[in-house]
Amino acid sequence: MTDLFENDDAVQSWRVFRIVSEFVNGFEILRKYGTAATFFGSARFSPTDEYYKAAEDLAARLSKAGFAIITGGGPGVMEAGNVGAFKVGGQSVGLNIKLPVEQKLNTYVTESEDFHFFFSRKVMLSFASEVYVYFPGGFGTMDELFEIITLIQTKKISRIPVVLYGEEFWKPLIAFMEKQMVKKYKTISEEDMDIFHVVDSVDEAFQYIRTHVDPQTPRQI
Repeated sequence: MTDLFENDDAVQSWRVFRIVSEFVNGFEILRKYGTAATFFGSARFSPTDEYYKAAEDLAARLSKAGFAIITGGGPGVMEAGNVGAFKVGGQSVGLNIKLPVEQKLNTYVTESEDFHFFFSRKVMLSFASEVYVYFPGGFGTMDELFEIITLIQTKKISRIPVVLYGEEFWKPLIAFMEKQMVKKYKTISEEDMDIFHVVDSVDEAFQYIRTHVDPQTPRQI
């Protein structure tokens, strides 16, 4: 029994060490970059999908405007963001999560870091960008979106642009929030709906970001 507890202590100590190391390594990477845009979205979109193409185009334009592009480092929208920055010679960062299926680091990053724990990776993805861009996605994308919205709502981070790309995908969710959460149950306030902004084209997204973000004044880490 003593050996069992000793082994358990060793496992927990290893977990704590690994968690700390992931935070340290992540912060060290992010410190290298100035103004940044973080892209979120489904890992399942192929290069022929309209949202993949839009993410690639927007990332390229932001990269040429002086933004580092940060993604989760995987396929789909994440890859598209990295591709856009990579092709124009920009800074293309991938913060990858190790999974048994679906996710592996794409080849269009100029710097990357692998994470074992979702929560430490999510902190890095939400920590130091000047704008967060969300394309259509699944549970992971929704988790990351509501994390950022909550941090802004509760003033744990400063107010920064949160861009939702694709009206067809996002409008039903927004309608639900307005009808059920704002009006019927009053679980959020009307002003909370101003935290994010919906766009439906690369031009609209780019102009909104350039209007609200000064590339010369990055957030401090």
